[in-house]
Amino acid sequence: MSRCCGPMRLTRRDLLAQAASFAALTAVARRSDAQAVTGNVRPRNTAKACIFINLSGAPSQLDTFDAKDGPWNPPDADIREYSGGLTLSRTMFPGLSRIPGDLLFLRSVQSWEAIHERGQFYMQTAHPSTPAFLAETPHLGAVTGLEKNASGPLPPFLSLNGGSGAGATFLSGKMEPFAAPSNLGGLSTIEHNFFGAQSLPRFEARFKLMEQLDRPLRSAPPDRLMSKHAEFYVAAKGLMYDPAVSAVFRFTADDSGRYGGTGFGRSCIVARNAIRAKNGTTFVNVNFGGWDSHQRMFDRGYGGNMYDQCNTLDRGLSALVEDLKASGDFASTLIVALGEFGRTPGPLNASGGRDHHKLAMSVAMMGGGVRGGRAIGSTDDEGDRIETPGWSQDRPIVMEDLAATIYSALGINWTKSITDTPSGRRFEYVPFAAAGRYVPVDEVFA
Repeated sequence: MSRCCGPMRLTRRDLLAQAASFAALTAVARRSDAQAVTGNVRPRNTAKACIFINLSGAPSQLDTFDAKDGPWNPPDADIREYSGGLTLSRTMFPGLSRIPGDLLFLRSVQSWEAIHERGQFYMQTAHPSTPAFLAETPHLGAVTGLEKNASGPLPPFLSLNGGSGAGATFLSGKMEPFAAPSNLGGLSTIEHNFFGAQSLPRFEARFKLMEQLDRPLRSAPPDRLMSKHAEFYVAAKGLMYDPAVSAVFRFTADDSGRYGGTGFGRSCIVARNAIRAKNGTTFVNVNFGGWDSHQRMFDRGYGGNMYDQCNTLDRGLSALVEDLKASGDFASTLIVALGEFGRTPGPLNASGGRDHHKLAMSVAMMGGGVRGGRAIGSTDDEGDRIETPGWSQDRPIVMEDLAATIYSALGINWTKSITDTPSGRRFEYVPFAAAGRYVPVDEVFA
């Protein structure tokens, strides 16, 4: 059996997970300028921003981006083959089926985890969910915000359709994910016009008074949490009474309908607006849950069936690509769609669904320097094990490699480390990357 067909190693992570002290979770300290240690690498720098679509619950690779003929498919699956090894169900993904030339599917991906909570943390951070490190392991979006240092009123890291899970931890309150609603009415809380023309002056005066009262705490905060709170307040103030900010969170009913009229679709609209605005946002996390399909996945009468899930994803994502192309932003915006692991292969289980499976999963990428119209890697006939990795390292792709790929596309040195963490342990953007253990999947790029 080849090394592609199962887990590659038992690492120190498993030992750390058992031996680590929970006390590190409460260790906080004010962060000064970080000391960064870097390797001599050259990022691709093909993207200015990333839209990270978190398909939480773990979608089935066989029923999304690694479709195969088999008795498990519903009669109306209508699986089509395209050049470059791409396959898609036209029933599930009619919109994406019209743009195969923009799509890249990574089919040789594995996860270290098969439990949702741990898998989500790993997917969002490229680090294991180890108690000793949770308090100082930030989301990829927070690291991106820190590195890109974009100027503008919008927060660098948006999280839409729900919270991001992992946050900025020790980096800075300014890097915390801004969890914003995606409603037709926009952000109703960033303007309070109860006093007409005096509304803004009254707000400024009250904020100034609050700063004066809080000055002792702000100048010498007792702990890192207080400091982050103050930083976040100042960042939030920059959103108030700014028409450019309001416009990002507003859209028409026609737009909402074209994107599917769902929470996910509306969040894709806000993501589109934030990218177009170029007002500081460099990473948008869009959550879309409900993929934990243990039962009745092809039963149209069952809530959260694959028809509904895939069609919702398809409407929002295909419209997003179309609009970013129209505005000229698609080529500089990296879009990544993935879950935390895959699902059991071949025939459905006794309940008509699929269970957790970490040995094979698929990831979709497009835009931002990605060369579409093809698949990288392949699995066996049932989508169980990776047969062909399809890239230079000749092994399964793991989240560390995906994180390095995202960072590389964004012009970020993925080998960096920060040494002045609250615990004094070194935080590596991508674990073991400086030693060359994990690297970008350069085959992704044009």
